[in-house]
Amino acid sequence: MSDTTPSLRAAELLKKMTLDEKIHQVCAEMIFDVDGDYDERRDPLCGSYRNPGHFMHYQRETPASPAEVTEKINRDVKRSIEAQPHGIPPIENGEALHGAQWGMGTCFPQPIAMASSFDPEMTGRIADAIGKACAAGGVRQGFAPGVNIARDCRWGRTVETYGEDVLLSCDMGAAMCRGLEKNGVIATPKHYADNYAAGGRDSNYSETSERTMREVFLPPFKACFDAGAQSVMAAYNAWEGVPCSANRRLLTDILRGEWGFDGFVVSDYGGVDGMHSSHHYAVSDADAAAKALKAGLDVILPYNRVDTVKIAVEQGLITEEELDRNVLRILTAKFRLGLFEDPYKDPAAAEKLVRCDEHRKLALEAARESIILLKNEDILPLDKKKIKKIGVFGQSAELIPVGSNYSGPYGTPWTGEDAPTPLEALKSFLGEGVEIIYANSDRIAEIAPDCDVNFYFTSLVEGEGSDRSDLRLPSVTTHRNREEDGGIIVDAAEQVVRDDQEASIIKMYKANPNSVAILLNGAPVDMSAWIDAAGAVIEAWYPGEQGARALTEILFGETNPSAKLPICFPKSAGQLPLYYAHKPSGRGYAYCDNDGKPLYPFGYGLSYTTFEIVDAELKLTDKGAEISFAVKNTGGCDGAEVAQLYLGSHDCEVVMPVLRLAAYARVFVPAGETKKTVLRLDREAFAYYNINMEYGLHDGAHTLMLGASCEDIAARFEVRVRCGVLTAGCQAITD
Repeated sequence: MSDTTPSLRAAELLKKMTLDEKIHQVCAEMIFDVDGDYDERRDPLCGSYRNPGHFMHYQRETPASPAEVTEKINRDVKRSIEAQPHGIPPIENGEALHGAQWGMGTCFPQPIAMASSFDPEMTGRIADAIGKACAAGGVRQGFAPGVNIARDCRWGRTVETYGEDVLLSCDMGAAMCRGLEKNGVIATPKHYADNYAAGGRDSNYSETSERTMREVFLPPFKACFDAGAQSVMAAYNAWEGVPCSANRRLLTDILRGEWGFDGFVVSDYGGVDGMHSSHHYAVSDADAAAKALKAGLDVILPYNRVDTVKIAVEQGLITEEELDRNVLRILTAKFRLGLFEDPYKDPAAAEKLVRCDEHRKLALEAARESIILLKNEDILPLDKKKIKKIGVFGQSAELIPVGSNYSGPYGTPWTGEDAPTPLEALKSFLGEGVEIIYANSDRIAEIAPDCDVNFYFTSLVEGEGSDRSDLRLPSVTTHRNREEDGGIIVDAAEQVVRDDQEASIIKMYKANPNSVAILLNGAPVDMSAWIDAAGAVIEAWYPGEQGARALTEILFGETNPSAKLPICFPKSAGQLPLYYAHKPSGRGYAYCDNDGKPLYPFGYGLSYTTFEIVDAELKLTDKGAEISFAVKNTGGCDGAEVAQLYLGSHDCEVVMPVLRLAAYARVFVPAGETKKTVLRLDREAFAYYNINMEYGLHDGAHTLMLGASCEDIAARFEVRVRCGVLTAGCQAITD
């Protein structure tokens, strides 16, 4: 039996199961309070559990250790297996967006920051570390990556995404999936398929057309499945009249019919219940459960809905035969994972692995690649030898810059040994010879003029359940309580912003031009009130547990910034939605009081050195196209440039985006040297959906644009497609 395939083993087991056992497999359970009578309240027959490690830290003075968490999860698994008539192990699940969120595992940069590196290989290494930490504790399904395309940065969950670009999101999402899955952790890209609506409103009804869905929002999910993701999480909202949790078009026709996906689908937390209570699409909870399961959703998360599914069967809303399809997919995944043979983990091994030196070093390396230099008028880098007095302002200077969104366990801010706040990192880096004055903003006028440099660390209230209509930094007292948050398990402990940040930043630059605004955020901010006065601005995002150390290195020139924007920065919220890969207007793009261009475009980011892209040449091959070029470092220090190749299509059967990212590469070049590089496009890069929604290499003309951002182009080439043939000048390549 053990030598047969997972699907055959699953089918054999399914034949032996009672209806009650099957119902339990499509149901899950999550209990917040894991102390006291936890075991009595737990239904050990459910097939999927929110791992108890996520809740073990709540209201404890000392966070639970990795060994404690692993022991708790082992007990949870053991009790479930022993209660099962056929010893079926559960899948213990949890968040894994930028760290193993069952405890105080290594906290890497938030996804939007990872995307700024334009380095999928780095993201893959991060995912490998997260996968190892998840698996070590016994968490075998991670609810990651978030591959929704962020086309409106008012959406509070922009921080969870890889930005606005399709290709970058595909690459980063696929890298995350490979890293998780290679460690025996099921990757679960989310939220299938688009998860917000006009104005960046989370979970609101999607009016996305089929064309836009296929051109923009679906490709990152397909890339994740091609990379081995075994699960997917349905979005809260509805598309084409049907909630995503019960959308047969998405969950069966496209996902399984077109793409051949053979994994299982989970709901977002409460997503099935919402079909009745929010969408009013189902007449009862039982009706909602039946519609979801029949449409292709397999696991109802997160609460125990066994009784609800039983009612659905009793009322004839779903048959046992229909339920068998869901259960078969779940069992197959469990056999693939090896849960039947190896359901438990070693607490001592978990203790040794979690937040090991290797992973902390990786967090620092990732943070170095994710921090963007937005503006610099000869202020940075700072000379450590010349700095004697520093003014530090902004409440985020005293916080570990991991961000509140999916960082750490429930109800407890992430913390870890050797994870400094920005203030601590500065003090450690500069030593006792430098006076660092940390003060409230009302003392800026008093302190800033006498300092060699001043830093202001910004704060934002954002994340799941916290969409923004105003992109400016909060300038009045702003707060968010857990009860007000739209998420269920996201760490939304009360956050308070008390400072008039715009006024404080303006005051700082006025008092001393030798000052730096440091943005700690998960989405673009409106800087229009103060950007002209700013001499230096850094976009640090939430760079993770080692981010403060990386930021300090960049401020003082020990690391040369190399990150690029994965999303446009608008001048104001009135420009939104704003994204670079838009389709042409029939007349123009601008408002009467605005030229329509972003403050900072996609792909933009400064360095302490200068680069030139030279000697670019186009070559067509039987596989597609190659652009060879050289990156020349014309400045005085070593650095990395992100060379970006864009595709602008015209004369096609349908209107195409004005340009879109087609390829990119991080290129490290020592000062004064030149490095040759090649970017390759396969033939599919020139494919598109025609007027009949048929995807293929249709006729058209394409301009290849090579540069340092979507607005900084160094070379252009023309390629035409006719009858499947690519031509450039007099050169033609056929199959």
